[in-house]
Amino acid sequence: MTVSKTFLTSTPFAVGGYMLCSACLLISNKVAVHLMPAPSFILFAQLMGTVMVVKVAEALGYIQCDKLERSKIIKFMPVAFIFLATIYMNIKSLQYANVETFMIFRFSTPLCISVADYVFLGRELPSARSWMSLLALLGGAVGYGTTDSAYEVKGYTFCAAWYVIFCLDQIYLKHIVSTVKMDSNWGRVLYSNLLAALPLIVPLCLDDTEREAVENATSQGIAALLVSVILGAAMSYFAWMARSLLAATSFTIVGNVCKVFTIFINVMIWDKHASGFGIVCLICCLGAAYFYKQAPMRASIKQSDEEELPLSVSSDSKDAASSTTTSTTK
Repeated sequence: MTVSKTFLTSTPFAVGGYMLCSACLLISNKVAVHLMPAPSFILFAQLMGTVMVVKVAEALGYIQCDKLERSKIIKFMPVAFIFLATIYMNIKSLQYANVETFMIFRFSTPLCISVADYVFLGRELPSARSWMSLLALLGGAVGYGTTDSAYEVKGYTFCAAWYVIFCLDQIYLKHIVSTVKMDSNWGRVLYSNLLAALPLIVPLCLDDTEREAVENATSQGIAALLVSVILGAAMSYFAWMARSLLAATSFTIVGNVCKVFTIFINVMIWDKHASGFGIVCLICCLGAAYFYKQAPMRASIKQSDEEELPLSVSSDSKDAASSTTTSTTK
């Protein structure tokens, strides 16, 4: 029993669950949007569906979840707006730039976030080996992007805006995990999904196309939507758990690896063309991610945390305590 609890609070469990849910949710969303062409409603359903899953599970006694408190809502409000802004800029970037161009921007984010980790979150700068891994990761993405026959350089305004917001998202969410004490990881899931869902009510009320698609939804479309809601709830849980156990840079690299697996899935399932050299570049990306080593906390930060330990718990201890509480309530 002790071994099981230890595994459920471990980094491999969190990262593995996040990557599995990420890959499955991609396929599920593609099917759901195909059967029910209402992307805003699907996103709203995933967010509110996750909230309902959390509240029902809490009512049945399966999990423990934080109550809604004004002070925590205020701190989580930027999380919701940054989340929605990231999604919007992601869509606009893909509207004006192809996937390969966007992927190059995506794979360059760890270079910026690793410096932000040092400046804002108290970590050391990456080692020489880790810097080489980050550059190799970016190089592999550039190599793959330039092999695509439809490669075009455009849409840089939206890509640049997405880049800034995404980096802010990774750093601020890690800051929230480290500074806002929650009794359970499910509390983070509840706050982030509920606050992000509320602004989506406005476009849903104004978009006639979305309402028409929902009204004419088939049983298959509804089934696909339910599957995406379940996967969305699981991914939200694993994402917050992984954020609590990893540095912001490491979590970003995990997300990049998910994107590589996404491309492999596209190649295998949807027969998306990719040259042999492009596949080699993607394999190099996976190898580069494997050799990256997470930068430790700076010695001065550790010493400060230890001195304050009787009055407050250090950020790493908070993360571990939060994850342990989550596993014991499952």
